[in-house]
Amino acid sequence: MTISNESDPFYKRLSLNLISIGLIAAALYIAQDILLPLFFSMLLAALLLPAVKFLQRKKIPKIVSIILSLTISLVLVFGILYFLTTQVLNFLDDSDMIEDKFNGLIRDAQRWVSQNFHVGIRKQNQYIHDTAEKIKTSGPALVGQTFLSLTEIFSYLIFIPIYTFLLLYYKDLIKKFLVDSFRNSSEHQVVTILQECQNVSQHYILGLLIEMTIVFSLNAAGFLILGIPYAIFLALVGALLNLIPYVGMLVANIFCMIITLISSPDISNVLWVGVVLMAVQFIDNNFLMPLIVGSKVRINALATIVGVLIGGALCGVPGMFLAIPGVAVLKVIFDRVDGLKAWGTLMGDPGADKQREKLKDAIH
Repeated sequence: MTISNESDPFYKRLSLNLISIGLIAAALYIAQDILLPLFFSMLLAALLLPAVKFLQRKKIPKIVSIILSLTISLVLVFGILYFLTTQVLNFLDDSDMIEDKFNGLIRDAQRWVSQNFHVGIRKQNQYIHDTAEKIKTSGPALVGQTFLSLTEIFSYLIFIPIYTFLLLYYKDLIKKFLVDSFRNSSEHQVVTILQECQNVSQHYILGLLIEMTIVFSLNAAGFLILGIPYAIFLALVGALLNLIPYVGMLVANIFCMIITLISSPDISNVLWVGVVLMAVQFIDNNFLMPLIVGSKVRINALATIVGVLIGGALCGVPGMFLAIPGVAVLKVIFDRVDGLKAWGTLMGDPGADKQREKLKDAIH
């Protein structure tokens, strides 16, 4: 089959786009230890930029403005981590009671399996013992993975503040470099894209923080009213996992229901935990996200899910969190570049604007 010359430019553009996507994905996978802290720093720098500009307008020196804004943000982050740690420790204080309850549930489950599937308890225990032995043999690799995870955490704690400070300090230099790179063709377009990307990043992070606070408050209120054990801990876990779109809330439901099953004397509390989480998720998806986050991050559900899965496959949980702002920034670029507008259209959400207008009209 022959292809006419008129179609060649389309296939060339498509090939170049796919090759570019493949190279970007390969770079993310290979250099994720370097790039991920830098990407998180870019989001934090975009969030702190208005505060830095405000302090500079008050005649505070640039370096002092950056350090002051960065210090306040780090204090808030470590405050959240401290609060989460205290809740986890409170949960672990009752580990003996939880272990006894868990062992009782295991025995009940073994009896149920024995009665319904005719697999003896001794055989089940042997299978559990064999599985435990396999885990022991893979222990060194597990320890190595844990150490690597701790190393990554410390690298984030060290490099993100440094990167953020340098990005804010050299902001004008970086902007000048990008503009000069396109001075002969699209200087004004580059400035517009940079401004829109900055606005999207700021709005996304700020909206996400507001959304997380509201989700945590609603979860905590529901759990406390129902008398669920470890209500604050479960509410915080649900709010944090909610930061990962779609996948996070599913994991939060499973985790919170399992913890409630183990810790609560009333089995009905498990169902109530699921009801509260699903109700909060419904409010979040239909009201909070469109009004707080969705007004700037206008991408459809398909692009969101695919982006989250690709981000998780390439870079793990940090990649899943960065997927949404990354896809939103890509959409801004695609919408402004003639040869890539089709990709921006594919990622857009034509019904989001109508939904937001309806919500605003209903509120007013």
